[in-house]
Amino acid sequence: MSDENAASTDGEESIDPDETDGSTLKDDVEAALRQVRDPNVGKDVFEAGLVADLAVTDGAVTVVADLDGFRPEEGEGVTSAMLRAVSEVPGVEHAHVERETAGPDDDDRTAGLADVDTVIAVASAKGGVGKTTVATNVACALAESGLDVGIFDADIHGPNVPSVLEVSGPVYSDDEGNPIPVEVSSNAETEEASDAAATEAVDGSLAAMSVGLMESGAPLAWRGAMAHDALSELFEDTAWGDRDALVVDLPPGTGDVVLTTLQEVGLDGVVFVTTPFHAAVTDTARSLELFRENEVPVAGVVVNMAGFTCPSCGDEHDLFEHGDPLDGIDAPVLAELDFDPTVQGTPRPGAVPDSLRSLGEDVYDRVEEIWAADVPEEAVDLRGVDAEARHERVREAFDSLDSGESFALVSDRDPTPVRSFLASLADEADDPADLEPFAVERLNPEIWVLRTERP
Repeated sequence: MSDENAASTDGEESIDPDETDGSTLKDDVEAALRQVRDPNVGKDVFEAGLVADLAVTDGAVTVVADLDGFRPEEGEGVTSAMLRAVSEVPGVEHAHVERETAGPDDDDRTAGLADVDTVIAVASAKGGVGKTTVATNVACALAESGLDVGIFDADIHGPNVPSVLEVSGPVYSDDEGNPIPVEVSSNAETEEASDAAATEAVDGSLAAMSVGLMESGAPLAWRGAMAHDALSELFEDTAWGDRDALVVDLPPGTGDVVLTTLQEVGLDGVVFVTTPFHAAVTDTARSLELFRENEVPVAGVVVNMAGFTCPSCGDEHDLFEHGDPLDGIDAPVLAELDFDPTVQGTPRPGAVPDSLRSLGEDVYDRVEEIWAADVPEEAVDLRGVDAEARHERVREAFDSLDSGESFALVSDRDPTPVRSFLASLADEADDPADLEPFAVERLNPEIWVLRTERP
């Protein structure tokens, strides 16, 4: 956030409180906040543009903080420091700090992705788990279902989407010099088809873009800044056009390329691929949290090589140790795929194995479901409402309830701090302020739902 935006916050009074000792309560709150420093730049939180909004209403203070540039642990430190500073101001009865949040927005995407409806990443914590196999088959399945699809190979150090799909350059440019993705032929257009996959007519289309289409195929030894610039340039410049979906095949792990994608591409969801091996599952669980912290919904997990069925005797065999390591995964399991030789063929729209065809549909439907969140009709809707008005809406709705009646609100940021405000309202009415049950659920990066009852 710019300094100009922070300055505008200073100049706007949310209320007109009584003056004490020549200053308003809001002046005192602002003065306290100016004692909190941004650890990255050494400026106070207003000069650093970290205060997105500030409201003071009858002793209740809400600070909306823009902490997008901080790692989670740093952001928590700044939030705690701001909360302590405000809480110690005389006259402040209730204070909380809300993090300004924003989910993926098509308007914020780079020019090449501006007309792509849905962007889905396929990721893995480790290499060799079948991530690219899943990504290419999901893309083919979506094209087979009638969608116009793109697949972007974001693994610039080992770009193998072209070899898996058996596509090659040259890459041509449009009239503005932007690279045009290479079309992937459907099964009906190829001479060979997989004997194990049902052949179907294809109404959609599939196109691919990869550094591997523009290089000689030699390993690309790029350091962090070079990798960042190369990936950003491809994301910004590729002429995807008007497509229903784009599948992004990320490199394994959580390195520079993955972080660049999280920061610069409006991902609508991510699918993780893992094997049942306990170490892979443990790393996957940690990687899921990175995406969630960066406002990317986790659509689910695909478990690859879950077992093997002997083609001769029909016996099923576990390829990894017994037990249920997937208990450690906090995400829905979208599919458990056996080690299947039929999946090792060249993916093509119109010849996708049944297990992966249904997976493609499930992934797309799951992402659509996440963003079409169903919120309670009776909920107080605080989305897009400024901090001062939020207090008034909550107060009016909560005060109108009788004891034991349900209360719900919908917000575009974490509403957990509202608990203390609701408790204070209950105290004013001489009600016990235990607020049980109390539940906050995040339906997607843009929608939170709070549910409780009037004591």
